[in-house]
Amino acid sequence: MTTDNATAEPLVTTATADYDVESVRAEWVGRVVATSTGRYPVEYDAIRRYCHMTGDTNPLFLDREAAAAGPYGEIIVPPPMIPNFAGNGTWPRKEKACGEDGTAAKAKRPGFTYGIPTPGKLGIMMNIAWKYLGPVRVGDHLHGQTVITDVFLKPIKLDPLAVWIVTRTDIWNQHDELVAEGTNTVLSHRSPREVKGDNR
Repeated sequence: MTTDNATAEPLVTTATADYDVESVRAEWVGRVVATSTGRYPVEYDAIRRYCHMTGDTNPLFLDREAAAAGPYGEIIVPPPMIPNFAGNGTWPRKEKACGEDGTAAKAKRPGFTYGIPTPGKLGIMMNIAWKYLGPVRVGDHLHGQTVITDVFLKPIKLDPLAVWIVTRTDIWNQHDELVAEGTNTVLSHRSPREVKGDNR
């Protein structure tokens, strides 16, 4: 999910011996780190193109007459598409933040950490899961937010100080009805060179 309210922050060089995951948890768990409002309402043509691309022939997504006679009374969105309609979209482009000299500012923290300080800056996507809680119809306007739900240390073979970050993304329609909930787990780790240097 694209964030409306995140800003680039300087990369934190965290001394591994001083990394206090409990302090990080106290500061970050429960914090809203991203919000979005669908730039466009749910559109039938996008649903049609998605179904043709994926080979999904469910009449609830494609056939107006069959959908009208179905449980929802009209065309609904294939569940995997719901997060796309809640995003900010890629057009028109947003202006990049600039430094005092007018040059584009560089994001120093990896985006997948949402600004959470970690000993490393490399990342691995570990898990993503969605629950679809209600139908989304053509014409609906979706919005969402992402909140940090957990931060913890769990060693992996690459790095004994790997930091795991768990987020939850909630998506609502224009009536503020929760229609989808996603959980995402990533981990941040150091490079082999950084781990070797820490062990000297």
